[in-house]
Amino acid sequence: MSLADTLVADFDVLDFLGMLTERAVELLRVDAAGVILADQRGGWRPAAASSETSGLVEVFAAQTRQGPCLDCVRTGRLVVSEDLAADTERWPQFAAFAVGAGFGAACAIPMRLRDEVIGALTLLKTASGPVEPDSISLGQALADVATIGILQQRAVTRHEIVSEQLQATLHRRTVIEQAKGVLAERGGVDMHEAYTLLRGYARVNRRRLSDVAGELANGELDATQVLAPHADTRGA
Repeated sequence: MSLADTLVADFDVLDFLGMLTERAVELLRVDAAGVILADQRGGWRPAAASSETSGLVEVFAAQTRQGPCLDCVRTGRLVVSEDLAADTERWPQFAAFAVGAGFGAACAIPMRLRDEVIGALTLLKTASGPVEPDSISLGQALADVATIGILQQRAVTRHEIVSEQLQATLHRRTVIEQAKGVLAERGGVDMHEAYTLLRGYARVNRRRLSDVAGELANGELDATQVLAPHADTRGA
């Protein structure tokens, strides 16, 4: 399984989380998925989504303020909404964003290290109704694998180390957003296509997604190289 393969060696956390959300959509009979992680200041920030379309990104950004995902990380428990349109009093802002983006139901699954919740995996369905129990069970298994993948080592026990790793991951996500903007402007593509091009270039050249994004954002890498058909440029 591709998610398990990343655990045997050094890996790119953001690429890993992106793969997690994509596999969740493929395996769990849902229409979208996303991850939020704890930052160093006691807040929560979006780290990955199964699509980089603006509507879905806004939905997950709204979850850092209210919604099933935020309730999930605060309680450490599964949070479900079978009908988001009926939950406007429970989560006014989030429900409005989600319904406006075409989603009818949501399920948030905790990502835990022992008793500490470091994030959550949220599953979204366009139709209202429950997420199937077997999908929730498999989703929890994926969330557990993702938690291990983020932390990478069994010996991590101190909160300071966990916070430093997660903060570094969130900083790299900001750099990726900047790189997507560069590609969107230079290539006339939407943000999802910009992310796909960025990730494809990194994979073909066997480089970290965050490293490529950093070089593109600060001008060390020409955007035309990433926009062009992907080829191995290490020799160049």
